[in-house]
Formats: sequence, structure tokens, C-alpha cells
Amino acid sequence: MFDTLQEKLEGTFQGLRSKGTLTEADTDVAMREIRLALLEADVNFKVVKTFVATVKERLVGEEVHKALDAPQQIIKIVNDELVRLMGTGQSKLTFSQRGPTIILMAGLQGSGKTTTTAKLAKLLKETEGKTPALVACDVYRPAAIEQLKTVGAQVGVPVYAQGTDADPVKIAEWGVAEATANGADVIIVDTAGRLDIDEALMAELVGIKRAIKPHNVLLVLDAMTGQEAVSVATRFDEAVSFDGVILTKLDGDARGGAALSVKSVTGKPIKFVALGEKLDALEYFHPDRMASRILGMGDVLTLIEKAESAFEEDEAADMEARLKKGQFTFEDFLKQMKMLKRMGSFKSILSMLPGIPKEIRDIDIDDSQMGRVEAIVLSMTKEERRNPDIIDGARRRRIAAGSGHDVQAVNALIKQFADMRKMMKMMMKGGGKLPPGFGGDMPGGMPNLPSGGQFPGLGR
Repeated sequence: MFDTLQEKLEGTFQGLRSKGTLTEADTDVAMREIRLALLEADVNFKVVKTFVATVKERLVGEEVHKALDAPQQIIKIVNDELVRLMGTGQSKLTFSQRGPTIILMAGLQGSGKTTTTAKLAKLLKETEGKTPALVACDVYRPAAIEQLKTVGAQVGVPVYAQGTDADPVKIAEWGVAEATANGADVIIVDTAGRLDIDEALMAELVGIKRAIKPHNVLLVLDAMTGQEAVSVATRFDEAVSFDGVILTKLDGDARGGAALSVKSVTGKPIKFVALGEKLDALEYFHPDRMASRILGMGDVLTLIEKAESAFEEDEAADMEARLKKGQFTFEDFLKQMKMLKRMGSFKSILSMLPGIPKEIRDIDIDDSQMGRVEAIVLSMTKEERRNPDIIDGARRRRIAAGSGHDVQAVNALIKQFADMRKMMKMMMKGGGKLPPGFGGDMPGGMPNLPSGGQFPGLGR
């Protein structure tokens, strides 16, 4: 996410490290580099022009703040303007005070709209305490209704459908009525997409919107399409006047142009971003946090929120108490692994940590290795997990055979575990405090990963 843009901006700021004050020539060079970086990230040309002019206006003739050096001053101003560009504050959904909240989903085919519909239902169910229901109105795309039923079942949300022969407007009216009668307080209506915008698509959306009177119309945009996503947003807004945007595939090879352009061009805020294919990979959009990620300063607030949702308070308190007593077993290790999985991939966690060098961020960490480590631990007996010191050569061979790995992999894991346990004891004796769920330098109590992001002996 924004890797190219982040790298370019970091290079620009690095070139100013030796500057104590900013001359106009320094500013011109920096602005040229920032302009090129934004254009390469596929940001709308007019947006880039305005952005650079605003930053330069704030920089020219401005003394460097006493507490900040020259590059820090530029970073601060660029950060401020990035936040302004993407929308200040956080744009929440509008929830109905009386009756269910109705959300209409729109977008082109291939944007990930149907899956995003289920992701949104899961998010609202788990973070807002809502009781969502889905309505399937895409009667044109093959298997669209079955897909919605499948992902709906996976997130535990009912799906109302009438097949492919019914009129989408009638389905929407019926689905909203049925879901309301059955106690849903949020009803998300999935509509048909097209490969391109046409009159039939827009007429159908207008008809559905008129029939169900949604409280929120959300446009799902594929971040991979760059400036084209902004063009699509403009045309949708002219037809149905949407309320906000959900950007999908932002974790892929997206240069960031859509995220940095859509608010400025359409005036409509980004409300959510999808950062992966899993059904829990949808987040509220925070412009200030996204700007921080772009500038390589991490996103600690989001990381904390993910940790808080992943780690049960009682479990965290119990874990801390055990660590203070010098107790840490493979069973504790297994619990931490499971909690870490709820936070997302290692790569996404690294992207939220400030000060992580590019070479570390770029490590291809294979999350499936967690499953392999889990297999080794689960192949141990309960006694072995609680007291790893009894695992001799014969036990190691049995564990290796049971987990489907070789003895070298078992030996490597046990050694890493022993090293980590020693480090935790030293930290606790020194009066240190480990955050719940954290052990070593990697979140979740995982052993430090060597170069390449692999556990020795486990391969890929």
C-alpha cells in the first residue's frame, strides 16, 4: 500500500537531512520531487497541482520551527496537507434513529462489491453491535446471488434473495420489508455492476434508491484502477449522488491515486478501506492515520485498536501475571498465536509500526508458517507444552513425525522459544513491562524473524 509513493517521499526527505534552514532553492527541489512522486502514484493532475502549490506557499519564507529540523518541517506540512486532501476527521455512517438503517451498495463489476457487502456487515455486527441483513439484487452476474449467500453465511448474516428472474427494484423493496420484519437494524442492499457505466445500470440504481430510500449510498471503488476510479466516482455521483466511498484492494499493487484524489475531486469522503481478501479485512478510514502510513510514520492507533479487539482483557491480565512469575509455556505461546491471527497478517502489522526500515517492510513473510508452527506445538503432549524442558531427542522425533516436519524444524522452534523465554524473564527482572500479547520484537510473542521472514527449518 503506497509503497512507491512512500519510498519516493522518504528519498526526498532524506536529501534534506543536512539542511538546517530551508532556502527557496531547497523548497523548489523538494516540491519537484513531491510532485513527481504524486504523479507516479497516479494522483489526479489537478489535485497534484493544487497540493504542491499549497505546500510551497506554506514553506516559502517560513522559518523552521525551533523544535523541528528542515525535513521535519516539510514532513509536518506535507502530512497536514495529505490529511486535508483525504478529508479531515473520520466520516461515520448515518444510522437511522427510527427503524432500520438502509445502505445501498453501488459500483462496477470487478470492484469487489459483493464481498465488500459481507465485510461491511461483519464490521457493523462486531464493532457497532448491529444486527445486519443482506439483500441480493444482482440478477445479472452469474452466481452473484450464490456468492452473497456464501459470504453472508460465513459472517453469520441472513441473505434475502428471490433468484435471477425477479425485478431488482421489487427484490430490494421485498428484501428490506422482510429483513425489517425479522428484526434487522441494518439492511445492506447489494446491486448489480457493469464492466462500464451505462444508462441501464444507472436507471436501475436510481429506481432502487427511490424505492428503498437508503440512509447511505456507498460507492465501492477498486484502488488498483487509479485515476480511472476517480472518473468512475464522478460519473456515479452525477447519477445517484452517493454519500461515501469504500476503497478495495488497497493492500495490492495500488499506487494510491484513488485514495488521494477521490475526496478532492468528488467532495465525497472515503468511509472504509479494504486491506485484504479476508472477510475481516475492512477498516474505517482515518485520513490522519493514512497520511502517517504514507510518510512512513506508522499507524500506532490502528495497531492498538486491533490488539485491543484481538486480546481478551482477562487473558491479557493472566498472561502478564504468568510472565511476572517467569512462567511462559508453549500453551501460552499457542494462545498468543491465535490472538495474533485476529490482528491480521504480519506484513500489515509491520506497516503500522513506526520507524520500520524499508528492507524489513519488504520482507515476504509467509503467514502460512504460523500454521506450521501451530502444527508442531499441537503435536506435543499437554505435559510437553507446559514443560518444554522434558522434550528430549525421542520426543522431538515423535513431534516431528506427528506434525509432518523434520526434527530440524522442531529443534529450531524449541531453541527460539527458549531464547524468547529467557529474554522475557530478563525484561521482567529489570522492571520492564511487556504489552499484552507482545513478546520479543514481533507482536504476538512470536520469535524474532530472521532475514527472509522464515522460521528456520520450516521452509515455505
